[in-house]
Amino acid sequence: MEQKSAGWGSGLLGVIIFSGSLPATRVAVADFSPLFLTSARAVLAALLALALLAGWRQRRPGLCDMPRLGAVALGVVVGFPLLTALALQHMTAARSIVFIGLLPLATALFGVLRGGERPKVVFWLFAVLGAATVAAFALFQSEAGSLAGDLLMVAAVAVCGMGYAEGATLSRQLGGWQVISWALVLSLAPMTVLAVFTRPSVWSDIHVSAWIGLAYVSIFSMLVGFVFWYRGLALGGIAKVGQLQLLQPFFGLLLAGALLHEPIRWTMIAAALIVVLCVAGSKRFG
Repeated sequence: MEQKSAGWGSGLLGVIIFSGSLPATRVAVADFSPLFLTSARAVLAALLALALLAGWRQRRPGLCDMPRLGAVALGVVVGFPLLTALALQHMTAARSIVFIGLLPLATALFGVLRGGERPKVVFWLFAVLGAATVAAFALFQSEAGSLAGDLLMVAAVAVCGMGYAEGATLSRQLGGWQVISWALVLSLAPMTVLAVFTRPSVWSDIHVSAWIGLAYVSIFSMLVGFVFWYRGLALGGIAKVGQLQLLQPFFGLLLAGALLHEPIRWTMIAAALIVVLCVAGSKRFG
């Protein structure tokens, strides 16, 4: 019981950290191209990860771990950051954030497929209800959407769910922060090459806000958040703790309202209450 509680607490902290990712990306992509932003954040995070791995003298993963590390890198180091950066060229941060509410369902599905988990039927009812609430919230947002942006966000959710599930399974062997660190190191060489070729031609045109956004997604979104998130998934269960992601859109919307001055409507509050009940139900009956 203490292990599961620790897992939920660690997972919640990871969700709070991740909640700032899309607002920060929205700010950064105003001055950086999606390709450079994706590669630069991976390179900066990988250099920090290398320092951590060397400082703590962590053992290298075996060859049998490489396919799963590759899946983690593809999903959360490259796929999700790139797809969301592209999507944010077609939509507001608020609209993109609500799609993140679909992540728990994607994570749970991959947890069943790859992690061998078997949640109860009641769990799936709460998961689907929570995802449907978020989907309805996105659908009835007053801001005009974009089919291209919506499809990019759905694709981002799919690859991220895969990366979360693979990383959580592997973290039981290597440790949570070690998994994301090795995935970043695995991506370092190609991401460095990409960053060099997609770098801005004029650095003086980059605003301070874009640099701050890049720093946040590099340090917190790409590394620190995963330390807590993978630990939470490993301790509390991929499918169950993954339901905490249903809260992420609403944390993110609060940040979008505070930082980007986007309006917060009563529909957000109503949907948040339903989602909180879904999270509580999935935890209680999962």
